[in-house]
Amino acid sequence: MGKLVRCISEDGTLLIMACDTTDIVRDAYEIHKTSNVCTAALGRLLTASAMMGSMLKGKNDTLTLRINGGGPAGSVLAVSDSACHVKGYVVDGNVDLPLNSKGKLDVGGAVGRNGFVTVIKDLGLKEPFVGQVPIVSGEIAEDITSYFATSEQTPSVCGLGVLVSQGGEVITSGGFLIQLLPTAIDETIDLVEKDIEGIASVTKMLVDGLTPEEICKTVLPSFNIEVLDTMYPVYKCDCSRARVEQALISAGAAELMDMANDENTEVKCQFCNGVYNFSSKDILSLVKNATSQED
Repeated sequence: MGKLVRCISEDGTLLIMACDTTDIVRDAYEIHKTSNVCTAALGRLLTASAMMGSMLKGKNDTLTLRINGGGPAGSVLAVSDSACHVKGYVVDGNVDLPLNSKGKLDVGGAVGRNGFVTVIKDLGLKEPFVGQVPIVSGEIAEDITSYFATSEQTPSVCGLGVLVSQGGEVITSGGFLIQLLPTAIDETIDLVEKDIEGIASVTKMLVDGLTPEEICKTVLPSFNIEVLDTMYPVYKCDCSRARVEQALISAGAAELMDMANDENTEVKCQFCNGVYNFSSKDILSLVKNATSQED
């Protein structure tokens, strides 16, 4: 089972969280059957979205995280809510690339480096909050760090990792996120920089058996860490026939009339591959609702 812990330093200057998302990324792979590099890209983004989603306050709040750098994989998208229910997909999950110069999966090459990271927070207000920053590396962790610093003015350090076997098996996945609170002083920053210098990768810590709590303490050995809360992220898609019907209605009456010319319209969920079939009669029954919304 996935696990995420949120902690605070005893002196109240740092927030740190860490998570094990191995089960989530395995579920995503089983649904999407992605190539190794796309599994790593999607897994990192799902992990980041779980941590960012855990910071949402409202029960119905959601966060959408998208990265598109013009690479062959296209957009990678992940969605989370305040309960750490996550889902996601890669536009072209079959893209495969040679290992990069460091002998690692070339996530940056698959995602691309000429584009943006976009964060959309739906907090139940009239309009969602939208933040967007240029991609730094396409490796995702550095891009999340840049997003927090630029869009939310919160100095942060993000670490993400997905370990995949040559055969495509997800061995482990997880991440951590450190954020400086307004109470942080220059000495705090110096200690954080010293602590994170030369730390092992997230996947190495997980393979070595460290729990999320232990990762928090390992990453910041100079600080006394107190656990605030624990959450259990899962891969969960909330699609339903009713939601698909609303999406079709939003396409408009004219579009629905065109669809009604076909004997059957198949709608496939990008997050879970669920399939919903609508007959011509079903589509025509939605036209009235679409027309009333347009009036």
